[in-house]
Amino acid sequence: MSALPQLTPDEIRRRRKRSVAIALVLAALVAIFYALTIAKLGPQVLNRPL
Repeated sequence: MSALPQLTPDEIRRRRKRSVAIALVLAALVAIFYALTIAKLGPQVLNRPL
């Protein structure tokens, strides 16, 4: 089994930026799906009895 290659500081920075960008895109998609669901079902869906 080979050891993992050492990353340069520049590669670490690029990986971190890419991870943050992916996280932001995922958060935006979650927000869009949530908003579309509420818009489609109507705001009264939040006032239903549990």
